[in-house]
Amino acid sequence: MNHKLITRKKLLKPDGSLSEAGWANHLIFDYSPFDIKTSKLRLKEWDYYVVVDDDFAFSTVIADNRYMGLANASFFDFRENKKYTFLNPLVFPMGKLNMPTDSSKGDIFYKNNSSSLAFIIEPEGRRLIGKYKSVAGRPELEFDILLRQNKDDDTMVIATPWENDKKAFYYNQKINCMPASGFIKIGDRHIDISPEKHFGTLDWGRGVWTYENIWRWGSGNGYINGKRFGFNIGYGFGDTTAASENMIFYDGKCHKFDRIRFEIPKCIMQPWKFITSDGRFNMDFFPVFDNRNDFALGPISQHSHQVFGKLFGKAILDDGTELKIENLTVFAERVHNKY
Repeated sequence: MNHKLITRKKLLKPDGSLSEAGWANHLIFDYSPFDIKTSKLRLKEWDYYVVVDDDFAFSTVIADNRYMGLANASFFDFRENKKYTFLNPLVFPMGKLNMPTDSSKGDIFYKNNSSSLAFIIEPEGRRLIGKYKSVAGRPELEFDILLRQNKDDDTMVIATPWENDKKAFYYNQKINCMPASGFIKIGDRHIDISPEKHFGTLDWGRGVWTYENIWRWGSGNGYINGKRFGFNIGYGFGDTTAASENMIFYDGKCHKFDRIRFEIPKCIMQPWKFITSDGRFNMDFFPVFDNRNDFALGPISQHSHQVFGKLFGKAILDDGTELKIENLTVFAERVHNKY
């Protein structure tokens, strides 16, 4: 089932439960952390951006999860098989980052003695600016990237409850196909970011989660037949009976489909498959780089594989048009979190 949300209203009912579950192509609900009727320590708010190239990937995130937070950046070098992480773990930010309640407005800033990070909304789109000093052998990082966003473009929005907790919810927007321009400097290496070959994706999330969750997520962008193409696929997070988050983007318009299955081999670097029962998104995925994270500290843990690789297959639009996907660099992940 794919229930489309069409009525503007508050995200949460007076009792703190989700007002309506489903999907939309734009942010449709009014979210406020003050409407939450459970412990604020369970609230999680984040803005996560990723830019993918054939030779590298770059990501940056600001997150306020109340008892912990992040103001991080990462650079993944596929050719050298190296990962550079620039971490700012935050202890009990408790809302001090002032995360916006709407993805279309509000800037976010973080600064300390060794780094600065800013996500700024501009008329043309989203600007990501950061600088991390060289620390303990880690190279210096500097970036200034503009993601141009067409305000008429469709996005993926989903409002998801949890079956076993009425006051848990997940309100999420994914914005694909944003042409990127600017630069990344890491150590002595300077990388030009150009809209002819680079796209950015935003993962914007607000919600109260249950303690333990396992999910799968995949995303990618590129040009197909000279037009912008992207996709968002995933499952396993909350109760998605009302709607899935699976969507194709082509020339600014979304094409919704229902369920998908990730076939992930035991050896994570062997080929994966993404398969739908209706055949609308059937792909072979060949990994080239595994961003693996294994972390455990008391009751908090994360075991994840964010895998970048090459995609081959077909995507079918709502009108039956078939798009052939060849050698598109994308990512997919499997995550198991307790926190």
